[in-house]
Amino acid sequence: GQELNTTTYNLARMNMILHGVGFNDFEIRQGNTLEDPQHLDKRFDIVVANPPFSQKWSADDSFLSDERFSSYGKLAPSSKADFAFIMHSLSYLSNKGRAAIETFPGIFYRGGAEQKIRQYLVDNNFVEAVIQLPDNLFFGTSIATCILILAKNKPTTDILFVDASKQFKKETNNNVLEKENIKKILDSVEKKENEDYFSCMVAQEKVAEADYNLSVSTYVEKEDTREKIDIDVLNKEIAETVAKIDHLRAEIDKIVEEL
Repeated sequence: GQELNTTTYNLARMNMILHGVGFNDFEIRQGNTLEDPQHLDKRFDIVVANPPFSQKWSADDSFLSDERFSSYGKLAPSSKADFAFIMHSLSYLSNKGRAAIETFPGIFYRGGAEQKIRQYLVDNNFVEAVIQLPDNLFFGTSIATCILILAKNKPTTDILFVDASKQFKKETNNNVLEKENIKKILDSVEKKENEDYFSCMVAQEKVAEADYNLSVSTYVEKEDTREKIDIDVLNKEIAETVAKIDHLRAEIDKIVEEL
């Protein structure tokens, strides 16, 4: 692993030790992931990442010759390095590797360079799934974040979209993913099945037709929880109300005449 922030870097190393991974069995380095990448000689079957949202970076043209970014023809905007971290993670995958990256939802529909990078990822069949998580799930942000799953060995070109925004338990300060919520999400990713209002397998061509929009809401229909109204019953109630009003007006007119 690699982490720039000193506190997070030390916490990451402590976390490994607390979970029974000996000091000689992990290699976490401190440094700027984009500007000074470590572990350049390694490729991984599994990559997990929680990069900072909308982080600024140099986006210098020299990066266009960097093997992590050179294939895309575009760099992530200097004011939004989200896709730079994604491209970095993808470059470290082995031929059978998969990456799970927590992301800011805006990267899936914004235009410009980010759209071009999405196009590259989709056309080259690297996007396995996009999972919409509930809002207020993580400390420090209340927005509904997403998980982007990339893969180097997809058996089909379809992309899975999962709307897990309702999969949580409400607690005092934050929403919480319980075991059954996590299992439902993982089962969906594993089985790749369509489920109304929850998951949808979408053809690569359909994503291209949508200008490479990868927002879950574009493909997974939201359940309409509004009360269903019977128009015939409503019209009958309106007619009855109008009749009552007419009757009351007639009664009032009689009272006024007597006065």
